[in-house]
Parts: sequence; C-alpha cells; structure tokens
Amino acid sequence: MASSTRRCGGKAMVAFVVLCLALASSCEAGRLGGPRTRAARVGEKFFNVMQFGAKPNGVQDCTQAFMQAWVAACGVNGYARVVVPKGIFKVTELIFSGPCKNPSTSPLIFQIFGTIKADSDLSNYPDKGWISFNRVNGLMITGDGIIDGQGQNVWKYNDCKSNPDCAHLAASLYINNVQNGKIRGLHLVNSMGFHMHITNCNNIRAQALTLTAPADSPNTDGIHISRSQMVKVSRSTIGTGDDCISIGQGATDVTLNRIKCGPGHGISVGSLGKLPQEMDVRGLIVKNCSLTDTTNGIRIKTWPGSDPSKASGMLFTNIVMKNVKNPIIIDQGYGGKSSAKPSRVKISDIIYQNIGGTTQSEVGVNLMCSTLAPCENLRFQNINLRFNGPNNVRPTSTCTNARVGYSGIQIPPPCK
Repeated sequence: MASSTRRCGGKAMVAFVVLCLALASSCEAGRLGGPRTRAARVGEKFFNVMQFGAKPNGVQDCTQAFMQAWVAACGVNGYARVVVPKGIFKVTELIFSGPCKNPSTSPLIFQIFGTIKADSDLSNYPDKGWISFNRVNGLMITGDGIIDGQGQNVWKYNDCKSNPDCAHLAASLYINNVQNGKIRGLHLVNSMGFHMHITNCNNIRAQALTLTAPADSPNTDGIHISRSQMVKVSRSTIGTGDDCISIGQGATDVTLNRIKCGPGHGISVGSLGKLPQEMDVRGLIVKNCSLTDTTNGIRIKTWPGSDPSKASGMLFTNIVMKNVKNPIIIDQGYGGKSSAKPSRVKISDIIYQNIGGTTQSEVGVNLMCSTLAPCENLRFQNINLRFNGPNNVRPTSTCTNARVGYSGIQIPPPCK
C-alpha cells in the first residue's frame, strides 16, 4: 500500500508540475506587453518548451525540446500555442514543419518572451535557415523576445565579397511556404546571414519588428522577400550591414510602410537577374519611410547578362533621406564586369513621389539603365534632395538609357 501510495503521489507530483508550467505559460502569454498581443483563446492548449526539457541557462542544447513542443502544438486540432518563457535558450537548426491541424482561421501561435540563441558551429546549419517555419497555413510568431544569431562568431567565414558564387550563411528566420502568417514584436539581432527570409509565401504581415547588426556585418539583410505575394511590412526599425529590406525575384503585391532604415544599404529591389529564368517583380509600394546614414536610399539593382524578366509597377512615396549616399539609384550593371552583356531585366512604370532630405553625394539621382532594355515610364514628382556639403554645390542628376517624366519640385534638376 505504501509503495502504491508513493507511486500515486509521484504521478500526482508530475501532474502538478506540468499543470504549473501550463498555467505559467498561460499567464506569461496573457502578459506579453501591449494591446496587440492575442490573449489566451477559449480551449487553447499551451506548450511551454520547458515542459519538454529546455533549460534557460544559455548553455544546454534545447533543440529537441523546442522540436517536441512544436510537434505537440502542430498536432492539436484547435487552438495551440508554443511558449518560450524568459531566459536564454541555446539551439541549433530548428525546422518547424506542417501542415498542422489548426484551422487556417485560428493561427498556431509561437510566442517568444526569452532569448533564443544560436549555436555557432556552422556545420549545424546545412540548409538556408537557422529557425525555419515550413508549410503552415495560419501562423503567428510574436512576443517581445530576442532571436540572437550570434553572427559575430561566424561572419569571418563569409567570403561573398571575393566570391560571387558564395553560399550565404543561415537566415535567422526562414519563412517558407507559409500562408496567412503574422510576425510581430520580435527583436532579431546579429544574424549569421539574413535576419529574415520570406519566400514562397502568401498573405504575410510583419510589424513592430526591430532588426539590428553592425554596419560592417556582411550580408546581414534585414528582411528579404522573394517568390511571395501579398506581403506587408510596417512600423519596424532595421539597421544592419546590408539592405534593410530587399525584394527578390517573384515578389508581387508587397507593401513597406513606416520603416526606419539605417545603418545599412537602404531599401532595394534586387539584385535581379543573377539566376536563369527569374520571375518578374511587380506591385511594390514603399511609403512613409525614413533612411538615415545609409549607402543607398531607394535602389533597383540588376545583373548584366541576365535572362529577360521584368520589374514594374512600383511606387516610392513620402520618403525622407537623412545623409544618404545614393538617395535614388538604378544600377543595371550591379555585380558584373564591364565586359559582360547588358542586363535584360526590363524596368518600367516606376513612380518616385514626395522624396526629400539630404544626400552625401553630389549626384542625388543616378539612373544607370540597360542599353538592351532601357528603363521606361519613370516618373518623378516633387523631389527635394539637398547636398549635405558646401552650400554653393547643388546636387545633380545622371540618366542613361532612361525615359523619365517630371512634375512639381525637382531638386536635383531633371536630366537634360
């Protein structure tokens, strides 16, 4: 009887501990800081990674605990949430795959309160991402936590400056084939490669993000978007060693709103045309953004010698430049040798509207379009870019193989 009682007591104690962890997860989830956090839903099941053995000490490998928590949540036919509580959790490659059983109208929530820290052994990252979400319909990644790629330990292995065919290091967040997704509130720091890569996705909303890495960190783009449609990024602050946001092949109907960019290489379309038979880019809106101390402002870049493709239907409006080196630039000889064949990426139907501020260089607008596929229907409306140098020097415009129309204020003056 005593033995039986001890066994029952042991089971009761385990149940009690699990219940406490679940309740702690629920309280933690409801406390996330801010009215935009989704509160606990009726009948929702919580999966705290510590229930599965994760230790918040920043030393123990918690990869398997995170994977087990995801598998459990993904298998719930209803509301489910994975919770990463306060603390530092060290993990290697995480691949969170679906399809999951949650209804598409009720997103599976992955909520981060603590810090997820990457292991710095590059052999642990054979694929494109460190933390990947694949084939999920209905997903919310949220929290005020930190995703720390520990890039400072591995950037020395990046040889992309000398090797155009280099392999990029793993992206901190790799969002692939996700439908109806939301990403908000997170802090991503010091990624090995891109901080976030969104690809093959539909209907993604990303907001209130903070992405930071040193200005000299290699290829640490903030957000790269490719082969995706209906993506909106808003109210975010991005300062990295590369493009704050880059738009790759196959991106359509993308909106960037209220982005604070800098340091970094600005907001870029491209580079396009490096790979064979790339998909077109169209329907980009960039509005209400500011760029500070960046090497570029609004840039479109394509490789010479490319297969034919198109980049069209774009609006850049209400943008403030502060001490930007190349505020408005089209570079259709990007990354190539002068002897290479011209780019065959056709750039057309682009509006630059209400763009002002200061430029580090005397050339405020630099349009270097292809001789084989000249830029067409570029429209400049109310441009006011002042040279941040001697008062007697006025900024200029340079246009090559570009058909441009002008209206309103034009500083620098239009190309002749």
